[in-house]
Amino acid sequence: MKVIRNSKSLLICAAFAITLAAPVASAAELLEKIKTDKVFTVATEARFAPFEFVEDSKIVGYSADIMAEIMKALPGVELKRLDLPWQGILPGLAASRFDYVVTSVTVTPERMKAYHLSAPIADATMAVLKRKGDTDIAKPEDIAGKPVGSQAGSAQLAALEKFAGELKAGGKGDATISTYTDFSEAYADLGTGRIKAVINSLPNLLEAARQRPDVFEVVLPTFGAKTYFSWAGRNDAQSASLNALMDAELVKLNTSGKLGELQKKWFGATMELPEKLAVSE
Repeated sequence: MKVIRNSKSLLICAAFAITLAAPVASAAELLEKIKTDKVFTVATEARFAPFEFVEDSKIVGYSADIMAEIMKALPGVELKRLDLPWQGILPGLAASRFDYVVTSVTVTPERMKAYHLSAPIADATMAVLKRKGDTDIAKPEDIAGKPVGSQAGSAQLAALEKFAGELKAGGKGDATISTYTDFSEAYADLGTGRIKAVINSLPNLLEAARQRPDVFEVVLPTFGAKTYFSWAGRNDAQSASLNALMDAELVKLNTSGKLGELQKKWFGATMELPEKLAVSE
């Protein structure tokens, strides 16, 4: 059974995404246009700490630090970051409302077909967050028969739905799934006891538990297949050189060890990442 939370917020977010400014991309080659206009416009959901979040009215985090390094390859170009609800980001990219997506996009086969997903930036394997000391959930399978939540329209929600279906098919019970506009709302409901667990990617849950160690606790091991976070560009000829630049810069940061330094800063440990995505992922 599924419960939709904050449906009014979802409608507002959808309307906001639709009414964004006119497309920034044209039939011209995108990277050259960015260099000529001296503005690189990217979309971010700045409610996904420690990857992207707002602090002192600025978008900061792991992705912001990566972009600071990448922008060295675009001297004289201003980085313009649009803070948008997740539900409008990939549709907005497809509609050419901005140049590129610099937010944590979980890699799925469907997204690999629809967009150009960048070289991986982080681990995105799924995990469970519970209230600290909750003995009802000792392993991921224990969410069966309990109210749990994740973000609407996300790969994390899809993974939760698949996992819950497998548990139900195995006779373990049907989870009640609540969906949220962003994960902060899900964490709030978990903290107040409205739901028993939140499903998100492991790095994000570790950050949530680090921020509120007296309230939250991560359930290990992770579940599901190994997957990664990437960024995204349009999969068209006009975007090809921009996509190639972003991939090359991310690989350079990975192989030089700079990406590892930023991972230690924001996650407390490094992550082993491939230089490119396999088609089967």
